[in-house]
Amino acid sequence: MTSTIAPRVRTLVLLLLAATGLLLAGAGPVSAHAALTGSDPRQGAVVDKAPQQVSLTFSEKVALADDSLRVLDPKGKRVDRGDPAGTGGTTYSVKLHSGLPDGTYTVTYQVVSEDSHPVAGAYTFSIGAPSRTSVSVDDQAAGGGVVGVLYGFGRYVSYAGFIVLVGGAAFVLGCWRGGTAVRSMQRLVVSGWLALTAATLGLLLVRGSYTGSGKVGDIFDLDLLGQVLQTKTGAALVSRLLLLAAAALFIAVLFGAYDKRDDEEKRDLTFGLAIGGSVVAAGLAASWAMSEHASTGLQAGLAMPVDVLHLLAVAGWLGGLTALLVALYRAPVETPVDGAAVRRFSRLAFGSVLTLVVTGVYQSWRQLGSWSAFTGTRYGQLLLVKIGLVVLLVGIAWISRRWTARLTESGAAVSAEAAEEGENEADADADVEKERVTSGAVTSAATTESGAADTGAGSERAAQLARQRAAVDTARRKRERDADPNRFGLRRSVLAEAGVAVVLLAVTTMLTSTEPGRTEEQAAAASSSGTTEANAAGALTLDMSFDTGGEDGKGVVRIDLDPARSGANEMHVYVLRPNGRAFDIPEVKVAFTLEAQDIGPLPVVPDHISTGHWSASGVQIPMAGDWKIAVTVRTSDIDQATVSKNAQIG
Repeated sequence: MTSTIAPRVRTLVLLLLAATGLLLAGAGPVSAHAALTGSDPRQGAVVDKAPQQVSLTFSEKVALADDSLRVLDPKGKRVDRGDPAGTGGTTYSVKLHSGLPDGTYTVTYQVVSEDSHPVAGAYTFSIGAPSRTSVSVDDQAAGGGVVGVLYGFGRYVSYAGFIVLVGGAAFVLGCWRGGTAVRSMQRLVVSGWLALTAATLGLLLVRGSYTGSGKVGDIFDLDLLGQVLQTKTGAALVSRLLLLAAAALFIAVLFGAYDKRDDEEKRDLTFGLAIGGSVVAAGLAASWAMSEHASTGLQAGLAMPVDVLHLLAVAGWLGGLTALLVALYRAPVETPVDGAAVRRFSRLAFGSVLTLVVTGVYQSWRQLGSWSAFTGTRYGQLLLVKIGLVVLLVGIAWISRRWTARLTESGAAVSAEAAEEGENEADADADVEKERVTSGAVTSAATTESGAADTGAGSERAAQLARQRAAVDTARRKRERDADPNRFGLRRSVLAEAGVAVVLLAVTTMLTSTEPGRTEEQAAAASSSGTTEANAAGALTLDMSFDTGGEDGKGVVRIDLDPARSGANEMHVYVLRPNGRAFDIPEVKVAFTLEAQDIGPLPVVPDHISTGHWSASGVQIPMAGDWKIAVTVRTSDIDQATVSKNAQIG
């Protein structure tokens, strides 16, 4: 049975690693956690004279560098004065040079949100009239490339290391103290510590390039490292390293001095390790809470301790599960993990799951804000996947609990049988000993002389035979242990739990790098706040949501018509993602119909100006009335949709 399970374990591990890799590879660049909610001039605006400055408003406070906000003319030359500054609240501006000529200008920004993630984007506005521009905004993304992959991998390893370190130590100290003398358990917890330490050091090095240039060569730039150390994220990473030094002392005592103490000293040491370990574990969890999602936004004072509890519950459940898996497969025959230890972990896991449910519900409400965000935002979709994995994990855990109960019952029966066999063997040994003493007195005189000569060779041979018997006995007991159907069933269910946990951890890592649904919806609402409204000059703005049903087929198409009067009009069409970012599609067509007068449809095919921006001049509206404006968007060779709205023109 052992020979058949090893290939299955290896195959499952490889499959899980592949699935994790695909999830991480599919994550792409990190989404913004601070969204652009307003600008002056606004996106796509055509202003009569050149503004003195450009202002951007975000959904939360951001950190700026000298070139965080840039304004480029149609030829790609910078026309801003640099050194952007805050103008109050979450609005930031950069001064422009005077005497700017007419044309289309591009505003690019790259900042760091309050929850430590880079934010980048771009949009255009025009002075006088739109023009062609050589500036491409397709690559305006932050956190991508090789550096983004390295940073994402470092985050995954740091989470995994924390879970294994904290959960493994909690399993040994709280569920199976005999594991302090088991080498495989020592290696597991130490591996978690090493992984978390190495990942934290790596994140410190990569952080500067990740939020800045994105160049691999800047990873070892000491000036960037110095700047990182002055940020909130840098302080959190340094605090994590200091706490890991304390964790190293905890590990040394747990696996070094603990097993050598007597029972009374062990009780006192257990209490001290439990208190000290809890403080260190909570501090490590706080190093994430103080610098990421929980540290900003709604109810930050409550969200941070809730986040700490959530992380500790994850570590207690998944880290303890990993330790149990190692104990079931790698613990020596002399000190196997028993049913009582598994039962204690089952109670620990149950409490962790309850904590996860309570804290997870609060976090979901805080990050989503509405039921529609579950399906309408990437964060909500990932959260649904995570919830499904947790439900699956709980179901498998229920099966494991059944195997645990059976293992405990069989263990009690085996103990009683072993005790009875021990009494019978003791009686038999006593009878043999009496017979040996009687016969030994008769033969001792005859064998004295020959025994003296063979003592040296006999003792060596006896030692060799003893080692062989011990090896055979160990192998026999291992076969008997592995042949136990209850233990075998528990091993398989725990292995399945661990497999789901690996994928769950990957999804969780992606969640922490994804723009919260609440922020995404706020940005979308802000970008569409001008729907069906006329400004002072009489311009008309219409926003229409579309869904072609294909890949990347959801978004908002915006129509700007100026002056929205009969006669010639200037029309601009913008195609935006649900989060408000502009993106290109293969084709956009517009048609005007005045159904009351049976006029139209009058087709208009605008020219592509820049990313997500189309324009048409001299659009003729023959008369005033309630016009139906229909827009056809094509997102692929076969996916297209037509959306329409009515608006009063003239």
